[in-house]
Amino acid sequence: MKHFWLFIVLCYITTGCNTQRRTNNQDTQTYKNGAVVTAHPIASSIGVDILKKGGNAIDATIAVKFALAVVYPNAGNIGGGGFMVYRSKTGEIASLDFREKAPLSASRDMYLDQEGKPITDLSLYGPLAAGVPGSVAGMDEAYKKYGSLPWKELLAPAIRLAREGFPITQQQAEEFNHYKKRFQAHNQQGAAIIKDGLWQKDDLFQQTELAATLERIAQEGRDGFYKGKTADYIVEEMKRGNGIISHQDLTDYNAQWREPIVGYYRDNKIISMPPPSSGGIALLALLQSIERYPLRQWGFQADSTVRAIVEAERRIYADRATHLGDPDFYNVPVAQLTDASFNNTRMSKVSLSKATDSESIKASKFAGYESEETTHFSIVDKEGNAVSLTTTINGSYGSCVWVGGAGFLLNNEMDDFSVKPGSPNMYGLLGGKANAIQPGKRMLSAMTPTIIEKDGKLRMVVGTPGGSTIITSVLQTILNVLEFDMSAQESVSAARFHHQWKPDYIDVEEKAINAEIRKSLEKDGYKINKRGPIGRVENIVILPNGRLQTGADPRGDDKAMGY
Repeated sequence: MKHFWLFIVLCYITTGCNTQRRTNNQDTQTYKNGAVVTAHPIASSIGVDILKKGGNAIDATIAVKFALAVVYPNAGNIGGGGFMVYRSKTGEIASLDFREKAPLSASRDMYLDQEGKPITDLSLYGPLAAGVPGSVAGMDEAYKKYGSLPWKELLAPAIRLAREGFPITQQQAEEFNHYKKRFQAHNQQGAAIIKDGLWQKDDLFQQTELAATLERIAQEGRDGFYKGKTADYIVEEMKRGNGIISHQDLTDYNAQWREPIVGYYRDNKIISMPPPSSGGIALLALLQSIERYPLRQWGFQADSTVRAIVEAERRIYADRATHLGDPDFYNVPVAQLTDASFNNTRMSKVSLSKATDSESIKASKFAGYESEETTHFSIVDKEGNAVSLTTTINGSYGSCVWVGGAGFLLNNEMDDFSVKPGSPNMYGLLGGKANAIQPGKRMLSAMTPTIIEKDGKLRMVVGTPGGSTIITSVLQTILNVLEFDMSAQESVSAARFHHQWKPDYIDVEEKAINAEIRKSLEKDGYKINKRGPIGRVENIVILPNGRLQTGADPRGDDKAMGY
């Protein structure tokens, strides 16, 4: 047991690939039997180990999910929620919604002052920012339907990591130090992440309280989190601050199976997440909107390619702000928003010679309609079962509240509601009545876990974190493979850009859209906003010979592994 970390390191070093080639300073790898791509090398190694033991893609998903809660605390979690898209080896598809919910004591105006203005910090930091967590219920539900190895075996690696610790990366050391004052402000009782002095690369990060919490989950399943000692710890944390999550909220929480969003792009079947994620609807609508254009002929990030994508994004994000919300509370016009004829006709009126003013774009009207710190992983097992899962606590390190005694971070997902219609959230996204706060309601999300098949065969498993940029990052990665013939690694390494209707500018990474094209765009009224990295995409592409080609995003510590 005390040599567990050495075992993980050896797995990380020796888990090899059969064929490699260098692209964009990353290795393009292919595997025969199974592949796992996550935001952290340790989590990837654990996932592959489960596959080697005979576990299926869901078994590996559960092991990876709990491992990320230990080794990737800024987004991997048991105090948050997420979405999963699944495709079996026989082509069965399903999607699982384990998004957080507003507590029963939540109210529409709970983050507004007496003048009706948003009090920003209330929905971002402290216990009141937290929605009822869904991650543990989600993994419990996935296991009951598709799991094969013993539940306790799937949680064992995460428990050992939490108890014995693991050496943090340079990036993690910098983040721990950067957030130290905020952690101290919201955790008067202390937390494992708060230490005297500064964190350094390779320092051992041990989380004994989290280990005990994970052991309760291993022994009792979802009841080890939503009832008993862990639930008591959560409610006690609420009482220490201004939080409102109750025992009743925890007991009542349920993960829900939903029908995936399904459509087509150039004979490729797109399978993605339905509401309360906006991702699947927006992704499919974007693909339908640009299908009429000869992107392959124009080329990657060519002038016309960028214009077509940006103009489609303006219109789809305008609809997102108005029409998307929790389908259990709001009649989302899914059929209209994903109607290929509608989206194609809408784009037929667009001119690519001059930028459209976002102020002139209004959401479509239909009769009877109603952080960036997230993490994603993609998994395919030797039988061809595939999982695309995106999970989050919203902002980096969520609400910055570590549940005393239980050792995990709470989310700040309440900020993903429309705190006030027309007021932007932390990602600048606007929202309306469809996403207003209501007790028991799930907040809207941009998470876009996606699986693609072609001619009845698995073709691609993809997703990313990135807040409002998630949808556009997944879109570009898909186009990179399907239109521009990039490998899995090239597709995630390529520079990205983003537009979300409002604010009215194109976000661009440093190497995205060359200087000449930027000048051309600016001349025609497009505003360019230079920014840092966009997203951290994890991609698996299934080659014609059946091998699994992987792409791990170089923007972080992400790692692809397989066998």
